[in-house]
Amino acid sequence: MDERTFLDTTAETLFALPGVTAVALGGSRAQGTARPDSDWDLSIYYRGEFQPGDLSAVGWDGYVSALGEWGGGVFNGGAWLTIDGRRVDVHYRDRDVVDIQLRAAEKGEFHIEPLAFHLAGIPTYLLVAELAFNRVLRGALPHPAYPDALRCKAPHTWADHARLTLGYARYNHAAHGRLTQCAGQVAVAASCYAHAILAARGEWITNDKALLVRAGLSGVDAVIESMTPNPAVLEDAVERVRALCEDILDKACE
Repeated sequence: MDERTFLDTTAETLFALPGVTAVALGGSRAQGTARPDSDWDLSIYYRGEFQPGDLSAVGWDGYVSALGEWGGGVFNGGAWLTIDGRRVDVHYRDRDVVDIQLRAAEKGEFHIEPLAFHLAGIPTYLLVAELAFNRVLRGALPHPAYPDALRCKAPHTWADHARLTLGYARYNHAAHGRLTQCAGQVAVAASCYAHAILAARGEWITNDKALLVRAGLSGVDAVIESMTPNPAVLEDAVERVRALCEDILDKACE
């Protein structure tokens, strides 16, 4: 089956599930950055009740999660499937929740939720970023621009998280030579700064795979490589990361 036929038939099957009002292609396939071996990211947007069992009943190989199983917040579950020999991730998206987060983002409001594999967690406006990037295959969805209010407020929220994390890293881990804890918190803080920088630029991002590169913070790698359990070395590393991130953030906010 060629890619066009595969995508069309898969989208049609998902769109036919009870409660589903739209299906969208996301990830690298939607953004034109996919490799030949990249998986396929599909989101099913439902209104009201959705039963994952209906997706399981289609009979595709793989794992179908319960609602709320992935994080339990705005990122509320999905499936890892193999369809026609292709790896497919299906994400559940509650239209009521999406509408709430879209209105919140327009006012510059959001919160940060923990989610596996994401160092700094995810902003709830991730759902809005998906709308901006995704290619709608079935149904209709809004296509928002980056809200001015979010561009104004989000950098401060993320930068505050970053500064507090670096402060804790320096005085509670670096000072005691705790290499792993210090390096971990430096990485988290750098991720927070990266979110702040992209928000200041008005740039959407939907995951943190290229987060530091997108923000211009690849230099953090060299700092982490230089870290040893020596307290002075760790304290210096924290301050180097702080200076690097603050400089790029200042430029983004100009």
